[in-house]
Amino acid sequence: MRIELSSDIHQAVDFRDSAGKQHLKRKNRRGGFSVIEVVVASSLLIIAMVPILKALTSAHASSALIERTTRSLILAQAKLDEIRARSVYDYDATFAEDDVSLGDPYLCNVQDSSVGSNLREIAVSVGHDLDGNAVLAAGEIKVTLTTLIARRW
Repeated sequence: MRIELSSDIHQAVDFRDSAGKQHLKRKNRRGGFSVIEVVVASSLLIIAMVPILKALTSAHASSALIERTTRSLILAQAKLDEIRARSVYDYDATFAEDDVSLGDPYLCNVQDSSVGSNLREIAVSVGHDLDGNAVLAAGEIKVTLTTLIARRW
């Protein structure tokens, strides 16, 4: 059996019968995809896209969390540096503060406790005010930095 394809959308089939006589038969064959092939290909594409979209969503959420934590760390370090600078000239002042805004929507709490007559412990907690109530709750704290400050003279 020999198959020849013509230039149009018809398919020509050349074959010989048992007596050896040659016959030519034409079949109508259209090009393209069937509906079932399109549905199967679309289904496979959708199934492959679901895990990719889940991974992208998870990566975006992780990125936002890392960004808030990094920003909180930078703000806590700046607040701690400010307290250290103030303590040089005014060691006896209290540095304790609650729910101080460090730029929308970051808040700061500062605890000040005496460790000895010439030594103080300062803890700075910074977080992202998630519920927008201007109060830094325990679940909103991202970073807490603690240091000791000594009397200089």
